[in-house]
Amino acid sequence: MYPTIRTLLLSNAHCWDADSKRSCQDLFEKLDANKDGRVDVAELRAGLKAMGIFRQGAAQKIMSSGDQNNDGSLDFNEFSNYLKEHEKKLRLTFKSLDRNNDGRIDASEIQQSLAELGLDISKENALKILQSMDIDGTMMVDWNEWREHFLLCPAHNLEEIIRHWKHSSVLDIGDSLAIPYEFTEEEKSSGRLWKQLAAGAVAGAISRTGTAPLDRMKVFMQVHSSKINPISLVGGFSRMIKEGGLSSLWRGNGTNVLKIAPETAIKFMAYEQYKKLLSSEGQKIETHKRFVAGSLAGATAQTSIYPMEVLKTRLTLGKTGQYTGMFDCAKKILRKEGIIAFYKGYVPNLVGIIPYAGIDLAVYETLKNTWLTHHTNDSANPGVLVLVACGTISSTCGQLASYPLALVRTRMQAQASLDTTDQPSMSNLMKKIVAKDGFFGLYRGILPNFMKVIPAVSISYVVYEYMKTGLGISK
Repeated sequence: MYPTIRTLLLSNAHCWDADSKRSCQDLFEKLDANKDGRVDVAELRAGLKAMGIFRQGAAQKIMSSGDQNNDGSLDFNEFSNYLKEHEKKLRLTFKSLDRNNDGRIDASEIQQSLAELGLDISKENALKILQSMDIDGTMMVDWNEWREHFLLCPAHNLEEIIRHWKHSSVLDIGDSLAIPYEFTEEEKSSGRLWKQLAAGAVAGAISRTGTAPLDRMKVFMQVHSSKINPISLVGGFSRMIKEGGLSSLWRGNGTNVLKIAPETAIKFMAYEQYKKLLSSEGQKIETHKRFVAGSLAGATAQTSIYPMEVLKTRLTLGKTGQYTGMFDCAKKILRKEGIIAFYKGYVPNLVGIIPYAGIDLAVYETLKNTWLTHHTNDSANPGVLVLVACGTISSTCGQLASYPLALVRTRMQAQASLDTTDQPSMSNLMKKIVAKDGFFGLYRGILPNFMKVIPAVSISYVVYEYMKTGLGISK
């Protein structure tokens, strides 16, 4: 029934010449339920639902793009102007996907286009995506079918919808170990990538600040909690507030935020270089090579900013008045312990990148392909909740695998001030923790770490989308 309604409402609704004005007017009048000459968000949402368009936030995005006078509704001129501009973008994308210029898109062309975006899908999934747009049953999509499918979708094209599926480090959980975001050639040449990196950095800063108390609790429990000295969430927070007041819950957060920008930039630039080294010119990079390039880029970035990781841990564990700030902390460590102290815990940190990034990427790919297999008959667009759920689950699985190494890294960073003879190696420290607290001793502090994942991912996603809009790279 929904495809029939959509066809009746959208067919021939071209809006920028006199001959088609009547068709556009008909569509506008159908959406204008109370006949006041304006379409508000509620009417637009109801109209989209009647046409079978259930994408979360679609009505709001159309409204924000088309509402030129910011009065919260669309008049006919605003509505027709929105459709005019939107259709121009759809036409350009249709032509870019139509590789053989025969006026139709087939499954192989969809596969090829998505592969260039770094998203490998099976022929079966490509056919399912195609079927969601195919009206006449030919298993090919012509311009009219393409236009009808996307005309009232806020995403301009199939590439934009599927690009959401690319696992992205903008979903910041406070651990910069994910595979970097992969930008298209168009984004690189237009300069949009720097705006997107800036948006990701701001999203990460706000996300980490919002979850900083849980992050400090994680570090506190990693270092101080044991079988004979168990620390509960409530007890730990009480101790920290009693020692330094409410503001102490954010101790070390400044350094954690400051390292986002340089780490993101270094990781991106290194990732691009490693991809070139690992792939032949003009050919797409395979998933396993993308993982290797991402891991190497992560290692390069971590090597560059690792002293800030040590500073963040020391400030997080420091007592009130111990350090006046990041530079004071660095000066005291350098004077007392030497430059080597800034790389304590470096080995477990580097080793931890591989299980984290590998499992995170593998789980995300599995969840993505499962969703595409079961839902592409209706739409290829996953929606915000699905994206956040997939990002949360994959990040959590990655953390489970790499957490013991993260705990050992933090212990080594914290113990750097001890005498050299009292500083065990990575393997010896791990054995010591297991002997003293059992296997689960390697997971001290994982509860607050898990607790921060959902709010961190959610805050990152929301802030990132708002930042993209504010910077003019998303309408």
